[in-house]
Amino acid sequence: MGNLDFAYLFTSPEGRIERQRWWIGVVILFGAWLVLNALFGVDGLIPFILSILLLVAGIMLHIKRFHDRDKSGWWVLILFVPVLGLIWAIVDLGIIEGTSGANRFGADPIAGR
Repeated sequence: MGNLDFAYLFTSPEGRIERQRWWIGVVILFGAWLVLNALFGVDGLIPFILSILLLVAGIMLHIKRFHDRDKSGWWVLILFVPVLGLIWAIVDLGIIEGTSGANRFGADPIAGR
């Protein structure tokens, strides 16, 4: 797996990530969401701000994975469609392999291993 740069993973829309890093990121964000909801609840300004931060981190994560599939980051909008968005994310981002070799978004993230 190599070094996992969390700042890059959750704050930058640039580049590509493979399925394994995407799944790790999804698990981390879900775990953070559970912990933050247990600590702060769901009502109020602090939970709202934390939810926005988690949403932005998730969008950055998904954009990089769409890039690995040689799709525009705008495909992330499909994730806002109820039910279909979740199914799409699991299949397209979590199961199907990314493009082999370099694409318009950068080098193959697996090729450097």
